[in-house]
Amino acid sequence: MTNPDTPASSQPSDPPDPGRSRPNSLSDLFWSFTWLALQGFGGVLAVVQRELVEKKKWLTREEFVEDWAVAQILPGPNVVNLSLMIGDRYFGLRGALVALAGMLTFPMLIVLVVATIFAGISDSPGVQGALRGMGAVAAGLITATGLKLAGALKTNVMGASVCWSFAAITFVAIALLRVPLAWVLLSVGGLACVWAYRQLARVRTVESPE
Repeated sequence: MTNPDTPASSQPSDPPDPGRSRPNSLSDLFWSFTWLALQGFGGVLAVVQRELVEKKKWLTREEFVEDWAVAQILPGPNVVNLSLMIGDRYFGLRGALVALAGMLTFPMLIVLVVATIFAGISDSPGVQGALRGMGAVAAGLITATGLKLAGALKTNVMGASVCWSFAAITFVAIALLRVPLAWVLLSVGGLACVWAYRQLARVRTVESPE
């Protein structure tokens, strides 16, 4: 008998992909995202990248960049969107729901407890100073992860120079000009999508000439 949690695609008929891994079961998916969520205090992007790409190898660096980009433009928390995408990819709807449960169950209980405690000490200067310090650390974690993932742009179909140009324009628009995120996504993101589509069409033409 086969394990009901094991996806059909993991049967021996599929050749193994060296260097790649996948969740062994729905239980593995649930506890992996639970552990990921419990580590994600302040700098969740750094934790997600390390766990899914470097440790578990469920995604390559390039796949992570692409999936994270999709997760960012969808409504809702980025990491929750990513968990739904990965769960669905390996186990369908059941996987998406299990990954979501792993992301939310224990962190929600912790947040409720912390919120109850924090309500009585939120006005303390020491607590406010600690929160400011943690904010600086979180910003450092996100910056470090962004630099680590920048290498994936070398193989991007748009070309590294174009990718860096779009990144610079996005930074200036949001950080310096304070343009609303929705407008940046529609304008800069739209141009990036059009350029990527053109480049993909050009690659297909070169690979399959008439």
